[in-house]
Amino acid sequence: MAGLEGVVVKRSARARRMTLRVSRLDGKVTLTLPRQIRDRVAVDFLKEKAAWVAEAQQSVAPTEQVGIGSELMVEGRRVQVKAGLRRVAMLCDGIVEAPPAKTAAALKTCLEAEARKRCEEHVEHYAAKIGRSANRITMRDPRSRWGSCSSEGNLMFSWRLILAPPEVLDYVVAHEVAHLDQMNHSATFWNLVAELAPEYRRWKAWLGTDGPDLHRYRFD
Repeated sequence: MAGLEGVVVKRSARARRMTLRVSRLDGKVTLTLPRQIRDRVAVDFLKEKAAWVAEAQQSVAPTEQVGIGSELMVEGRRVQVKAGLRRVAMLCDGIVEAPPAKTAAALKTCLEAEARKRCEEHVEHYAAKIGRSANRITMRDPRSRWGSCSSEGNLMFSWRLILAPPEVLDYVVAHEVAHLDQMNHSATFWNLVAELAPEYRRWKAWLGTDGPDLHRYRFD
């Protein structure tokens, strides 16, 4: 669409007005339009919001390629990656050691394994509390969610949760385990989450404000 180059345009029958969203992950701009809005009106709207879009994109944290000497967040603490003698990366007492060769890949493998260990421990603990059990647990690197629960009881978690404060991972696991009992977001569901993670509101809010920053680390 002329005048909207580089903008993801979505038309929706449900949309009652034009809305703009700038992703905190990569600065991508999405313009949602009611179906009846003409292209010219959409272009004018985007021009009016140009300053706001530019400001929002400038606030997006730049990506950081991890490697020897770089810093990254692990369990909510900023740590430096140091060269190790082994072929695998190691996480011990807040220190990260990685091999000089294929550093990023080794780090990703290490962090994903640690995230899986923590998630599995918490799933077992919380599931026992509510008298449920999970079917399968997988670790992935999704861009738009931190966890999910299927109707078959399969749980998925983002391995990047290991980068966040431990309480954040704790909350996400409690959230998804609660779905084993309540496949909805009703008051009953949130009461169950509160029983498992009493301070969940604090860490839910943390994900909303600081969660996108966990995606700035690249492990290419």
